[in-house]
Parts: sequence; C-alpha cells; structure tokens
Amino acid sequence: MPTAIELLRWSILLLLSILLVVVSVSDIRDRRIPNWTVIAIAILFVPWIFVDSGVSVLSSLEAALIAFAASCALYVFRVVGAGDSKLLTVTALFAGMAKLPHFLVLVALAGGAIAAVSLLARPVRAAVMFHMRGKGDFGRGVPYGVAIAIATMAIILWPFPPDKLN
Repeated sequence: MPTAIELLRWSILLLLSILLVVVSVSDIRDRRIPNWTVIAIAILFVPWIFVDSGVSVLSSLEAALIAFAASCALYVFRVVGAGDSKLLTVTALFAGMAKLPHFLVLVALAGGAIAAVSLLARPVRAAVMFHMRGKGDFGRGVPYGVAIAIATMAIILWPFPPDKLN
C-alpha cells in the first residue's frame, strides 16, 4: 500500500500533467499560454517541495532565475513569447539547478522536433522559406509551450540521479 507521501506525489504529478496538457492545447490552438495555468503550476511546486526529497528550495529558485533571464533574452529577440517565458520559469522550479542543463536541452530538442514536424507537414511553404533564406513568414511559429511541457514531464519522471549523468 502506498504511503500518504507517495499518494500526494502522484496526485501532484497528475495535476501537473493536466495543467501541462491544457497549456499545450492552448498553445497549439491559440499560441497563448493562460496565466492561470502558470500560477497553478507555481502553486503546485509548494507541496512538491515536501514530497520530492531531491528538491532544494534555493536550487529551484536559482534555476527559475536563470530560466527567467534566458527566456527574457529570447523574448526580446522574439524567439519565444511571454507565456513561454513564464512557463519556462515556473517549470524550472521542478528541475532545480542539478537538472536545469538537461531540462533546457530537452526543451530545445523537443522544440526542434516540433519545428521539423511543422516543416515536413507543409513542404511547399518550407521550400519557399528556405529559398528566401528564412526571411519568409512560415506562419504562427513553434508552440514552445508543448516543448516545455514535454521536457518538464521527462525531467521529473526520468529516473536518473543528476550526479550519475557525467
């Protein structure tokens, strides 16, 4: 029989998964990430502190600060939207400093895979864009909220200790 802590941990993971699905659907459909989902994810981090023994509040806050600075820079250059920046910041809390580099690489890989699929789905438009050396408009951009959601769940559920990765 699972302990109360395990039940709480899986309940938090279930709620987080549902929120990330809502974020993903909204980002795909409208290219918007609702603020209430970002706030709810930040609130879910509070009980997560008590159920995940690998979480250090200071480490998580450092990771969120770094993610915020990096995503703000990407926002300034119009690579990501403001919602993506906010989502990356709150999900970095769950990664912490130990897993932040892996988390950011997973976000980049998932974003690249989504971009590749969108290019393959519209080959004529992609050919025109490549011919124009990227100066053409390919449409609505990459829904990075989906990439952040995928990376968040992977970094939480992936059973590796951070010190064994190097």
